[in-house]
Amino acid sequence: MRRRVVITGVGVISPVGNDATTFWNNLLAGKSGIGRVTSFDASDYPTQIAGEVKDFAPEQYLDKKEIRRTDRFVQFAIAAAKMAVQDARLDINEQNAHRVGVYIGSGIGGLTTWEEQHKVLLEKGPRRVSPFFIPMMIANMATGQVSIELGAKGPASSAITACATGTNAIGDAFKLVQYGKADVMIAGGAEATISPMAFAGFCSAKAMSTRNDEPEKASRPFDRDRDGFVMGEGAGVLIMEELEHAQKRGAQILAEVIGYGMSGDAFHITAPSPGGEGAARCMKDALQDAQIDSTAVGYINAHGTSTGPGDVAETSAIKMVFGDHAYRMAVSSTKSMTGHLLGATGAVEAIATAFALRDQILPPTINLENPDPECDLDYVPNQARRADVEVAMSNTFGFGGHNATIVLKRYTP
Repeated sequence: MRRRVVITGVGVISPVGNDATTFWNNLLAGKSGIGRVTSFDASDYPTQIAGEVKDFAPEQYLDKKEIRRTDRFVQFAIAAAKMAVQDARLDINEQNAHRVGVYIGSGIGGLTTWEEQHKVLLEKGPRRVSPFFIPMMIANMATGQVSIELGAKGPASSAITACATGTNAIGDAFKLVQYGKADVMIAGGAEATISPMAFAGFCSAKAMSTRNDEPEKASRPFDRDRDGFVMGEGAGVLIMEELEHAQKRGAQILAEVIGYGMSGDAFHITAPSPGGEGAARCMKDALQDAQIDSTAVGYINAHGTSTGPGDVAETSAIKMVFGDHAYRMAVSSTKSMTGHLLGATGAVEAIATAFALRDQILPPTINLENPDPECDLDYVPNQARRADVEVAMSNTFGFGGHNATIVLKRYTP
């Protein structure tokens, strides 16, 4: 028997705000979080811009000792998780801890720690490498540390599926609650890879925008003049809760999760499958799981990375799944403002999708000035829009051919 699952709290660390309210208000205002890189000297790199998290203060969430023992991506996860638990007014205690789980993924994990400790190894030798190097660096430590910090003793796992990570984590957590393995799951994604090595790799792959003189205009999904994605960082965490459990404790309900789909392209390590075939199967799988017709969907928060092949493939996939209805619904990419948060992006965008359902306002795709003729849907260009939407979808597609989609529904008692 499938139990109903709702979202009762959220937490966000992002380039456009370090709390959920600021994040959402800036998205609706069309504010870009993209700027020149400040965390390292990027002057020798083809790409010198990113969506950095500003004014993050880890001491608000961790003591000084734990800050020294945690990578930035874990700090983001802990901050977002604590905000989400507070937002949900969730009390985790000895009576319920075994029914509260954690499922927070990271596409890359502690790359900054890896770089720092590798430098120590080369300059000072192996004995000077930190004993905390491994637990700081491994990607599952977002889940591990959040579980420890909050005392959550239920199911604990992590997704590592590149850019699809956040959505896979939410979707997997949704299923754990739906089928009774937990009553509450603390789920999402975290990433902090604005670093010399990550930039070197993505620049060598020619994947990122080089619009260095106009950072705020660099992320431009579905626009003819897009030239690559813009890297971002941050975390998004959602409290996923069984409906009756939430009702009994009088929790606020932000939205209902009704469907989850995933697929593999089996095509290429970075490029999407031709015509978005894999993405289309993923969306169809999510709709089937939600047990709804495609015409019920009124809005899609697109993967929309601002890459040439990716935006065209997703547009084609949407048309493949929705047919004529694709032209009657809205699609937008909040990456135009946040940049691409890699393993965290699906979670942050799920939160934006839930807020869109709650407030009946769709966030825009900014910088859409010259639409690509091959991208011919309604992308909510440049300004937020009020809309009557009952069901929404959020897509994420990752390197390796990983595709993940969740379907959310506006909650009505």
